[in-house]
Amino acid sequence: TSSASYQTPDSKKEEFRKYLERSGVIDAFTKVLVGLYEQPQRPPNAVDYIKRFLGAPTDVDVDALKAENERLKQENEGLKKQVAELNAQLDREEA
Repeated sequence: TSSASYQTPDSKKEEFRKYLERSGVIDAFTKVLVGLYEQPQRPPNAVDYIKRFLGAPTDVDVDALKAENERLKQENEGLKKQVAELNAQLDREEA
């Protein structure tokens, strides 16, 4: 391997830290942790607090959404086939 492509674990960590800093992740986490620290009453679920602070919904069942998405994709494919069949039938009738 060339020396340019080889990275030590420390250099990988430093590169990742710089990436998090550039992308604003460190600032966002700092703000959310300061906000959590400054709460007069500790929230019962710190993870939900962090999600809300960052703007994510807390009451979403991700697995249910994935299953629904998959079902809707299959339904969409079936409807596309049905439209294609109906268009072909219409073309035959017009001919």
